[in-house]
Amino acid sequence: MISLDPAKAREHIDHIDRFRILVMGRANAGKTKILQRVCNTTDQPEIFNGEGEKESIFHGHGEHKIEDELVFKSNPHFVFHDSHGFEARSEEQFGMLKEFIMDHAKTTKLDKRIHAIWFCIPLNESHRMVTAAERKFFDECNTGNVPVIVLLIKTDTLVLDALLEVMGDDSDENDAMELAADVEKRKLNECLVKVNSWLKELRYPPDDYLSLTGQYPHHHPAMAHT
Repeated sequence: MISLDPAKAREHIDHIDRFRILVMGRANAGKTKILQRVCNTTDQPEIFNGEGEKESIFHGHGEHKIEDELVFKSNPHFVFHDSHGFEARSEEQFGMLKEFIMDHAKTTKLDKRIHAIWFCIPLNESHRMVTAAERKFFDECNTGNVPVIVLLIKTDTLVLDALLEVMGDDSDENDAMELAADVEKRKLNECLVKVNSWLKELRYPPDDYLSLTGQYPHHHPAMAHT
């Protein structure tokens, strides 16, 4: 498992004019909100076709194609592609997805090359963190040299679970908050261990894991050598 140094990662990104990312995950996983956080904006991205021509403003609902480029005015350095509702794909669509990944992984046109794939897994449905769709992707989709990073999202549900677990204790409010923070970390780590144990057995497991908690993403070094 790859462990990334944020400073070195930033140095590499800064040398790339346009950092291109494919964002994957089930429908309604909150992918757009993640991109807004990364680009420090609440605006919707603009949509450009493969020729760089502006088409519209993104409004969700999966009306765009995977080839479309999603770009935020606040940070045009990042170019995103959205798989929009990966779990609903047919075999034909899955084949098109793999073709898109390989075409953009091998292209000699540097401005068209995909640099990373973010695969979003929400934690608000603990009973189905890894579904058949995730297993299919990590077992059948060889992304070549493009790293796949699993983003554990919607972690706010863990905060509520943690507060409920410590609620009723005799400790004061400050102690209760500290206890809840510890419980939240434990629950997040438990989710990480479960997801990692399921995905590492597949043919093409993720390269790394990040959880989006609070304001910034957190890398999990415990997963770096599993």
